[in-house]
Amino acid sequence: MIEVRVPDEQEGTKAVVRAWLKAVGDAVAENDPLVELETDKVTQEVPAPAAGVLAEIVLDTDAEAVPGALLARIETKGTPANAGTQEAKPSLNSEDAAAGTAPGPRPSPGNGNESRLSPSVRRACLQHGIDPARIAGTGRNGRVTREDVDRAIAAATVVGIGEPATVQPRQFSAQDIPHDRMRLTIAENMARAVAEQPHVTAVFEADFSAIAAHKAAMAERGVKLSYTAYIVKAAAEAMSAAPSINGRWEKDRIAISPTVDIGVGTALGEKGLVVPVVKDAGKLSLEQIGAKLGDLTRSARDGKLERSEVSGGSFTISNHGVSGSLLAAPIILHQGQAAILGIGKLQKRVVVREIGGQDAILVRPMAYVTLTIDHRVIDGHQTNAWLSRFVEILESWPQD
Repeated sequence: MIEVRVPDEQEGTKAVVRAWLKAVGDAVAENDPLVELETDKVTQEVPAPAAGVLAEIVLDTDAEAVPGALLARIETKGTPANAGTQEAKPSLNSEDAAAGTAPGPRPSPGNGNESRLSPSVRRACLQHGIDPARIAGTGRNGRVTREDVDRAIAAATVVGIGEPATVQPRQFSAQDIPHDRMRLTIAENMARAVAEQPHVTAVFEADFSAIAAHKAAMAERGVKLSYTAYIVKAAAEAMSAAPSINGRWEKDRIAISPTVDIGVGTALGEKGLVVPVVKDAGKLSLEQIGAKLGDLTRSARDGKLERSEVSGGSFTISNHGVSGSLLAAPIILHQGQAAILGIGKLQKRVVVREIGGQDAILVRPMAYVTLTIDHRVIDGHQTNAWLSRFVEILESWPQD
């Protein structure tokens, strides 16, 4: 027997078993997608570690999947070398055996083939009287996923007593948006964070003149950088002013992370947001941070983030100003963190500066910056020390 376990790289996120892609008794090939795990950030397929037959499912659909937990067992003894491959002869299912017939080509799940539906999908379809053949599958090879069923349930009513159920559109208003799993999980995490962590927010203002000048100079050299890259670099350097900002609350101590792993909130339109993490940002150059952010952002918007790319963050940045807001106090979403930085919209404003001993009125690109902290871990003087250093780094960015 080969054990299939939940991947270990799952820090800071709660995973559940979303759907089994194989049923007990199915032949599987090594690296075949076996089961989908879902967090509030990503959906990940766990592949089969070896070829064989799926002998046992330990964690059923919707069960919580903690790192290292046993998902299933695969029996490999006596399994042909080509088990689970396209060349392998398909086995008779129970209905075929009862009829004494050999199985024909399997139709796609969207055509109502029950053998390819996960237990969760079958259960939901039976509960709500929905024919899976009437649902367009969005999974691999057109497979009907639980999310497809959830959307069908949310967007339709079931009619037809004593006959195959049909699905008719509900009369929703233009403002109605059915919940999906990501939205429900975000809501749960937000409520938990506010209830468990005492939030306090401090507000500073930063002059981005030096950053804007350096960014323009780099662009002339062919290196395009976002303001977010500068913000990540400055945040990593500011940790030396108040190391507890990079810590977390434990029952017996304040644990300080040995590396600065910065998550950056990335909007996904109506589907919510994800927070990919720039690992060990304190050791990366500005250009390396810029390149990493570009890769993570593309993967996030293409839905291709790996679990390891959204876990393990020790600090988070919400650059909410890119969507127009001047000031906000983001929520500390992850239990393993003690602070979140908010960056408002970059806006030209009139400021007073002392030049040659005289006050002068100038127009500068300014932004409000906020640091929301877990007051169990961090006090006001640490918050202000960190923000002071962060703003100082931005405003004195070297122009070499």
